[in-house]
Amino acid sequence: MIPVTPLAPLPARPRLRLVVALGLALVSPSALAQQQSEPASADPLRDDVRTYCSNIVDEARDQRYLLQAKELKDIGAGIDERIKVLEARRDDYREWLAKREEFLRVAESTLIDIYKNMKPDAAAAQLELVNPEIAAAIVMKLNARLASQILNEMDAKIAASLTGIIASAAATQPPKDPT
Repeated sequence: MIPVTPLAPLPARPRLRLVVALGLALVSPSALAQQQSEPASADPLRDDVRTYCSNIVDEARDQRYLLQAKELKDIGAGIDERIKVLEARRDDYREWLAKREEFLRVAESTLIDIYKNMKPDAAAAQLELVNPEIAAAIVMKLNARLASQILNEMDAKIAASLTGIIASAAATQPPKDPT
């Protein structure tokens, strides 16, 4: 290691050169390497700057690493906070989904009970107006005698369509891969 000599007060311009040289040494280690590869000059100011920069290069590198570590820690804290928000939203969604599924289960059983208590001709007229998939699902949930009475009261094309939907739902073979 090169011994450090105390610097004498410098005039304004050499002081500016010193600040610029220190800034380059702190910003880029390659600038320090370039300065070290230059041949020794007779300028004592350059020698003092080179000596000072070589003496503080490890401290500057350590400070740079500390700053980077702090930035990474801050980023990690931000990510952890976002994860907490997402987990809270996921829990809210799961709770909402459970309530929705319970509502659908209760609504389905109530809906089936309504159609069980209707006269077959009135149920047929109502089911003709409903989405065919929903109508087929309702007919599938009814007992066979009531379902056949309702289908008997329906328009033949609609009844055939519902029967096709019910038959395809009961198919044992999985659908073919579309690709």
